[in-house]
Amino acid sequence: MADRDTEFGLRDLLGLRDRWAWLFLIIFEVTIVLYMLHTFTQSPLIPAVSALLIMVAAGVVVLVIPVDPLPWSATVFVAVAGPVATALTTIDIANGLTETVWTAFASSYVLAVLVLRGRLGAAWLGVVGIAAVITVVASVSGVQTGVVVGSIVPVATVAGISVCAAIMRPTQRSLRLLREEATMRAAAEATMAAENGERDRQLARLDKVARPILERIAGGADLTAAEREQCRLLEAELRDGLRAPQLVTDELSSAARGARSRGVEVVLLDDGGFAGVPRWVRQQVIESATRELDAANAGSVTVRVLPMGRRILATVLANAPDRDRRTEIDTAGEVSLST
Repeated sequence: MADRDTEFGLRDLLGLRDRWAWLFLIIFEVTIVLYMLHTFTQSPLIPAVSALLIMVAAGVVVLVIPVDPLPWSATVFVAVAGPVATALTTIDIANGLTETVWTAFASSYVLAVLVLRGRLGAAWLGVVGIAAVITVVASVSGVQTGVVVGSIVPVATVAGISVCAAIMRPTQRSLRLLREEATMRAAAEATMAAENGERDRQLARLDKVARPILERIAGGADLTAAEREQCRLLEAELRDGLRAPQLVTDELSSAARGARSRGVEVVLLDDGGFAGVPRWVRQQVIESATRELDAANAGSVTVRVLPMGRRILATVLANAPDRDRRTEIDTAGEVSLST
């Protein structure tokens, strides 16, 4: 359950998405920079600039990466950034540590956000690292206890966020369940709408092509040879609609009907390869199949749409007494012929 809860992170709960996420990032980075500017009066220029860049980078990493919980590579960088930046800004202890370590304040905000990203343990390891650096520097430079305590106080920010995260976990779980239910309901409604649409399309097509002859049969009329042939062709068209619904168009159905009336055996098969391909590629397959059907006067023509994931999207195999002809159409719409 804990792993599934992380799928709905506190970033979702707080609305840190889209433009609001970028606005939060800007405010967050400005806050870090303002705190880190104080270090330029305490430390040499190069260490201060290096610490500033490290903290700014950590602020970007902890917010921009969209995966919750934060990936471990990013987590390690963010957790280590605070102690490293603190060490850089306190490494010059010749004059002693006489002021608050402002890097600890900036680091506390970064580590607090790390808690929101689902890495509570790593955030507290970062806190321990900062406290260790400050304690070591204080013991070497012999500063007053008040300076040390004032520098470690910002860890309260991480503590507060940790408590809030624990309190909000039931709400987080409830929202995750609600989102799953909404997703399942939307999927079910979409499936039902698609099924209803397909059923209506099939019924409309059946009503259009089959109603006249069915009414004659229901009326007890004797069918002529031409009408019996029409029934045979109609049955084949209805079978095409079941075997290859994506191939059934007015253009291809008319060509298949004409080929069958000339004695050609026509087989249309659809194994689902049209899913995810552009409409113009599908049209390329239909046009290639239509040309073969129009040209066939004997033998058989088999049009097959292959399963998804194949390089070849569809094949058109025309078998005639004098020749065999195979047409292949790939997913890019390229047509190749072989005899």
